[in-house]
Amino acid sequence: MAASIDEYLTRDHRRLEALLDAATRGDAIELAPYAEFRRGLLRHIAIEEKVLLPAAERARGGVPVESAGRLRLDHGAIAALLVPSPTAAIVATLRRILIGHDLVEEGPDGVYAGCERALGAEASAIADAMARHPDVKASSHNDGPGVVAAVERALVRAGYTLAP
Repeated sequence: MAASIDEYLTRDHRRLEALLDAATRGDAIELAPYAEFRRGLLRHIAIEEKVLLPAAERARGGVPVESAGRLRLDHGAIAALLVPSPTAAIVATLRRILIGHDLVEEGPDGVYAGCERALGAEASAIADAMARHPDVKASSHNDGPGVVAAVERALVRAGYTLAP
Protein backbone atom coordinates (compact mmCIF):
# COMPACT_ATOMS: atom_id res chain seq x y z
CA MET A 1 0.00 0.00 0.00
CA ALA A 2 1.44 3.36 -1.04
CA ALA A 3 -0.53 5.48 1.45
CA SER A 4 -3.07 5.09 4.20
CA ILE A 5 -6.69 5.99 3.52
CA ASP A 6 -6.29 9.24 5.47
CA GLU A 7 -3.02 10.14 3.69
CA TYR A 8 -4.41 9.37 0.24
CA LEU A 9 -7.65 11.33 0.61
CA THR A 10 -6.10 14.23 2.54
CA ARG A 11 -3.44 14.58 -0.16
CA ASP A 12 -6.26 14.63 -2.71
CA HIS A 13 -7.95 17.45 -0.76
CA ARG A 14 -4.77 19.53 -1.10
CA ARG A 15 -4.54 18.73 -4.83
CA LEU A 16 -8.15 19.81 -5.36
CA GLU A 17 -7.60 23.02 -3.37
CA ALA A 18 -4.59 23.84 -5.56
CA LEU A 19 -6.65 23.31 -8.72
CA LEU A 20 -9.42 25.58 -7.44
CA ASP A 21 -6.82 28.19 -6.49
CA ALA A 22 -5.33 27.97 -10.00
CA ALA A 23 -8.79 28.39 -11.52
CA THR A 24 -9.48 31.53 -9.50
CA ARG A 25 -6.15 33.39 -9.56
CA GLY A 26 -7.28 36.10 -11.96
CA ASP A 27 -10.38 38.20 -12.34
CA ALA A 28 -12.17 35.50 -14.34
CA ILE A 29 -12.52 31.81 -13.55
CA GLU A 30 -10.05 29.83 -15.65
CA LEU A 31 -12.09 27.03 -17.17
CA ALA A 32 -9.34 24.44 -17.78
CA PRO A 33 -8.16 24.15 -14.15
CA TYR A 34 -11.76 24.44 -12.96
CA ALA A 35 -12.75 21.52 -15.20
CA GLU A 36 -9.89 19.44 -13.74
CA PHE A 37 -10.98 20.46 -10.22
CA ARG A 38 -14.58 19.51 -11.02
CA ARG A 39 -13.68 16.08 -12.41
CA GLY A 40 -11.31 15.45 -9.53
CA LEU A 41 -13.85 16.46 -6.91
CA LEU A 42 -16.51 14.25 -8.46
CA ARG A 43 -14.03 11.33 -8.45
CA HIS A 44 -13.14 12.07 -4.83
CA ILE A 45 -16.81 12.03 -3.82
CA ALA A 46 -17.35 8.80 -5.77
CA ILE A 47 -14.46 7.15 -3.93
CA GLU A 48 -15.96 8.09 -0.58
CA GLU A 49 -19.53 7.15 -1.53
CA LYS A 50 -18.86 3.97 -3.52
CA VAL A 51 -15.73 2.56 -1.88
CA LEU A 52 -14.85 3.94 1.56
CA LEU A 53 -18.14 4.54 3.36
CA PRO A 54 -19.76 1.26 2.24
CA ALA A 55 -16.64 -0.74 3.18
CA ALA A 56 -16.47 0.87 6.62
CA GLU A 57 -20.19 0.27 7.15
CA ARG A 58 -19.76 -3.42 6.27
CA ALA A 59 -16.81 -3.64 8.66
CA ARG A 60 -18.99 -2.11 11.38
CA GLY A 61 -21.65 -4.78 10.96
CA GLY A 62 -23.96 -2.56 8.91
CA VAL A 63 -23.67 0.47 11.20
CA PRO A 64 -22.86 3.64 9.23
CA VAL A 65 -19.77 5.63 10.14
CA GLU A 66 -20.42 8.58 12.43
CA SER A 67 -20.92 11.71 10.31
CA ALA A 68 -21.78 9.65 7.20
CA GLY A 69 -25.16 11.36 6.96
CA ARG A 70 -23.55 14.79 7.24
CA LEU A 71 -20.97 13.90 4.60
CA ARG A 72 -23.65 12.68 2.21
CA LEU A 73 -25.64 15.91 2.58
CA ASP A 74 -22.45 17.87 1.86
CA HIS A 75 -21.68 15.65 -1.14
CA GLY A 76 -25.15 16.35 -2.54
CA ALA A 77 -24.70 20.10 -2.11
CA ILE A 78 -21.20 20.03 -3.62
CA ALA A 79 -22.31 17.94 -6.60
CA ALA A 80 -25.23 20.31 -7.20
CA LEU A 81 -22.86 23.29 -7.18
CA LEU A 82 -20.80 21.59 -9.90
CA VAL A 83 -23.76 21.38 -12.32
CA PRO A 84 -24.01 25.04 -13.48
CA SER A 85 -21.16 27.01 -15.00
CA PRO A 86 -18.90 28.36 -12.27
CA THR A 87 -19.49 31.83 -10.88
CA ALA A 88 -17.87 33.76 -8.05
CA ALA A 89 -20.83 32.85 -5.80
CA ILE A 90 -20.54 29.14 -6.64
CA VAL A 91 -16.80 29.11 -6.00
CA ALA A 92 -17.21 30.98 -2.69
CA THR A 93 -19.91 28.53 -1.60
CA LEU A 94 -17.79 25.52 -2.60
CA ARG A 95 -14.85 26.86 -0.62
CA ARG A 96 -17.02 27.47 2.46
CA ILE A 97 -18.49 23.96 2.35
CA LEU A 98 -15.18 22.23 1.61
CA ILE A 99 -13.36 23.90 4.52
CA GLY A 100 -15.75 22.46 7.10
CA HIS A 101 -16.22 19.21 5.22
CA ASP A 102 -12.49 18.52 5.06
CA LEU A 103 -12.12 19.19 8.80
CA VAL A 104 -14.66 16.45 9.55
CA GLU A 105 -12.81 13.98 7.35
CA GLU A 106 -9.13 14.62 8.11
CA GLY A 107 -6.83 14.03 11.05
CA PRO A 108 -6.60 11.45 13.85
CA ASP A 109 -10.22 12.01 14.95
CA GLY A 110 -11.62 12.42 11.44
CA VAL A 111 -13.84 10.15 9.40
CA TYR A 112 -10.93 8.79 7.35
CA ALA A 113 -9.00 7.63 10.41
CA GLY A 114 -12.21 6.19 11.88
CA CYS A 115 -12.84 4.23 8.69
CA GLU A 116 -9.28 2.98 8.73
CA ARG A 117 -9.66 1.76 12.32
CA ALA A 118 -12.97 0.06 11.50
CA LEU A 119 -11.49 -1.64 8.43
CA GLY A 120 -8.45 -2.97 10.29
CA ALA A 121 -6.47 -5.34 8.08
CA GLU A 122 -8.79 -4.60 5.14
CA ALA A 123 -7.73 -0.91 5.12
CA SER A 124 -4.78 -1.54 2.82
CA ALA A 125 -6.96 -3.22 0.18
CA ILE A 126 -9.50 -0.39 0.38
CA ALA A 127 -6.75 2.23 -0.04
CA ASP A 128 -5.54 0.35 -3.11
CA ALA A 129 -9.10 0.20 -4.50
CA MET A 130 -9.43 3.95 -3.97
CA ALA A 131 -6.20 4.61 -5.86
CA ARG A 132 -7.44 2.46 -8.76
CA HIS A 133 -10.89 4.07 -8.87
CA PRO A 134 -11.55 5.32 -12.41
CA ASP A 135 -11.99 8.92 -13.35
CA VAL A 136 -15.53 10.22 -13.39
CA LYS A 137 -17.03 11.45 -16.63
CA ALA A 138 -18.39 14.92 -16.00
CA SER A 139 -21.28 16.11 -18.12
CA SER A 140 -21.27 19.59 -19.59
CA HIS A 141 -22.41 22.37 -17.30
CA ASN A 142 -26.16 22.90 -17.26
CA ASP A 143 -27.37 26.46 -16.93
CA GLY A 144 -30.93 25.67 -17.97
CA PRO A 145 -34.11 26.80 -16.26
CA GLY A 146 -34.58 25.35 -12.82
CA VAL A 147 -30.91 24.56 -12.21
CA VAL A 148 -30.36 27.41 -9.75
CA ALA A 149 -33.50 26.42 -7.83
CA ALA A 150 -32.30 22.79 -7.69
CA VAL A 151 -28.88 23.91 -6.44
CA GLU A 152 -30.51 26.07 -3.77
CA ARG A 153 -32.71 23.14 -2.61
CA ALA A 154 -29.63 20.89 -2.29
CA LEU A 155 -27.85 23.61 -0.32
CA VAL A 156 -30.81 24.14 2.03
CA ARG A 157 -31.09 20.36 2.63
CA ALA A 158 -27.44 20.40 3.73
CA GLY A 159 -27.84 23.58 5.81
CA TYR A 160 -26.11 26.03 3.46
CA THR A 161 -26.98 29.01 1.30
CA LEU A 162 -25.45 30.28 -1.91
CA ALA A 163 -22.85 32.95 -1.22
CA PRO A 164 -23.83 36.44 -2.36
